[in-house]
Amino acid sequence: MTAVSPPTGEPWRPSPLQLERIRYRRRRSTRSMIIAIVSTVVVVAAVIIGITSTPGWPRVQQTFFDPVKALDALPAVASGLWLNIRVMIVSGILILIIGLIIAILRTLRGPVFFPLRAFAAAYTDVFRGLPLLLVIFLLGFGVPALRLQGLPNDAVIWGGAALVLTYSAYVAEVFRAGIESVHPSQRAAARSLGLSYPKTMRFVVLPQAVRRVVPPLLNDLVSLQKDSGLIAVLGVIDAIRAAQIETASDFNFTPYVVAGALFVALTVPLARVTDWVARRQGWYGAGGSHL
Repeated sequence: MTAVSPPTGEPWRPSPLQLERIRYRRRRSTRSMIIAIVSTVVVVAAVIIGITSTPGWPRVQQTFFDPVKALDALPAVASGLWLNIRVMIVSGILILIIGLIIAILRTLRGPVFFPLRAFAAAYTDVFRGLPLLLVIFLLGFGVPALRLQGLPNDAVIWGGAALVLTYSAYVAEVFRAGIESVHPSQRAAARSLGLSYPKTMRFVVLPQAVRRVVPPLLNDLVSLQKDSGLIAVLGVIDAIRAAQIETASDFNFTPYVVAGALFVALTVPLARVTDWVARRQGWYGAGGSHL
């Protein structure tokens, strides 16, 4: 039997069964949205009522959530946050470059490259093992104390250097995982076409590896954004240090809440971008359940 085609020029119309399926899906979607909204409102209301009904809430509200103090501290904290953003951007660029170089060194083959592989492995082991705060102290206080000629004494530079050294070790392992995830047949095919090892890495391996590790790299960027506040321990007036200065005048901790809210306002959009990129690349678990 041959299929009967619709008359030429007549638009396609869904069948009654298909229309019923569409209506059913819309009803299910609307019902799920209503349930989600109601359940969220109930949970948030229960949390708010539970917190505000505690005996110490008036004192906590006065100490941590004073709107007048928040408005007074906002300009100073926001100015300090701009320093955190600049440190994050510059450090992030250097981290990507150094991390990729370290990852390539760890994947070099042949006994002649053993010293480079050993150096890269030792670098990642040391800086992944040292706490970031300790590295900041060692560089921020230790290097200027040496009084070496030609080296800067700016605490922002050494705090950023500590971030770069530590995060480069983690990012290098992310890049290395992406490089080693590329099937060996890709390298063999490239070499069979006459590409040298550097060109094989540049045009065949690295493009695939980088695409595969974009979601974890973005997660590291989110962590870097938060950890940039640790440079405050060196006396740098960033968002956290500015909040500390504002708090010292009357021991009202609202400026810390303001600083935290500003950091969250920066982190949440970047986290959502990370989830979106992860879902596009098939990392369905990155942003919660995939419906």
